[in-house]
Amino acid sequence: MDPRVDLHTHSDHSDGTLTPVQLVALAAERQLQLLALTDHDTTAGCAAAAQACQAHGIQFLAACELSALWRGREIHIVGLRVATAAPELIAHLELVRAQRIARLQAIGERLTRCGLDGAGLAAQVLALPGTPTRLHLARALVAAKLAVDTEAAFKRYLGRGQRAAVPPQWPTAEACIGVISRAGGLAVLAHPHRYQLAAGALRELCAHFHDSGGAGLEVSLAGMGPADAAQAAGLARRYGLAGSLGSDFHVPGLPWRPLGRWLKLAEGITPITELLGFRPAGAPQPA
Repeated sequence: MDPRVDLHTHSDHSDGTLTPVQLVALAAERQLQLLALTDHDTTAGCAAAAQACQAHGIQFLAACELSALWRGREIHIVGLRVATAAPELIAHLELVRAQRIARLQAIGERLTRCGLDGAGLAAQVLALPGTPTRLHLARALVAAKLAVDTEAAFKRYLGRGQRAAVPPQWPTAEACIGVISRAGGLAVLAHPHRYQLAAGALRELCAHFHDSGGAGLEVSLAGMGPADAAQAAGLARRYGLAGSLGSDFHVPGLPWRPLGRWLKLAEGITPITELLGFRPAGAPQPA
C-alpha cells in the first residue's frame, strides 16, 4: 500500500482550528508517515509541529502556503521544505502580513457601509494570534449571527464581487516562487481546479508556473472530483510538474476533507515526494 502522506494542512496559526500539536496528534492517529504544515503566509507553527512529529515518529516538512497574484487573480503556492529562518522568506511573510491587515481593515470599512459593525468585526480578527484571513472574518460574521455559515458570509459580503470585497494586492507568482526556491524549498501550485479558469487559461498558468521555476502541481487532493483530477494530471504531464497530494485540512469532522486520506497519483507523474527525498518507513535504502 502507498505510504500515507499529507502535504497540505492548516493549523490555528492561520485559518485552521487545531494547534500544530493537535494536528500532529491527529496525523499520528491517521497513521501518516509524512506531514507538511502549510499555513497561509506563515511558518510560525512549524517548530511546534516538527517537535510533535519527532515524538510520534512522523517525518515533517516545514512549509507554507503563499498568496500570490497571476494576471490579477489570486492563486496559492505551497512552499515545501522551506528554511524557516531564511531572511528573504521572513521579510516576504512580514510584508504579506502587513498587506493582510490593511485588507481586513478595508473590508471592515466596507462592512460598516453595509450597516454592520465592520470595525469591530475586523478588530476581533486582528486580535487573534496567527495569520488573519477572510475566513476568520466569515466566522466572526457567523458568530454575530450576520450569516448562517461561512459560505453564506462569502456569498453575501466577502467573496469576489460582493459588497465588502476588497481585491488582494499580493506579490506576483514569480516573486513567490523565487522566495520559496531561494529558501531551499519546492514551489507547488495549489488546488488548480478552484481558480475558475477556462481550460486555456489554466494551461497558461501551469506553463507560466513551470517556466518561473515551479516544481509541482497538486493533482490529488481530498474532495477533488474525477474530472478535475484527470485534468490536473494531464497538466502535470504536459508541463513536467511533479504531482503533490494532500487534504487542505482546516477543521476536523469534514468528511470530504479528512486529514491524511489515502490518495494516489495518476500514472506517468513524478511524485513530489521523490524530489523531496522522502523514503517511507521500511523502504529499502538505495544502493
